[in-house]
Amino acid sequence: MGKIKLKIRKGDLVQVIAGDSKGTQGKVLEVIIDKNRAVVEGANLVSKHTKPNAANPNGGIIKKEAPIHISNLALVDPKSGKATRVGRQKNSEGKLVRVAKKSGEEIK
Repeated sequence: MGKIKLKIRKGDLVQVIAGDSKGTQGKVLEVIIDKNRAVVEGANLVSKHTKPNAANPNGGIIKKEAPIHISNLALVDPKSGKATRVGRQKNSEGKLVRVAKKSGEEIK
């Protein structure tokens, strides 16, 4: 199985389109390429039980973002703020860039 080109990158603003966190928008903190998953800020929160340590002397339960499958994420259109698909086009310098399918706007 070869590696596929993912259309979502670290730092992108995405919207969750399926699952418990549906409708949540957040920034991509990390992309796990080999598992086709991404960690999104404020989405798919899980409770993690932690033992007391130097950073957290009391221990307890902390809320933490868990990875979500890429198929459950859609990029947010920079123009309209709505979820959009991603295409690739050559820009004026002949460089391949990602564009939002809804508005045709380049994704920075």
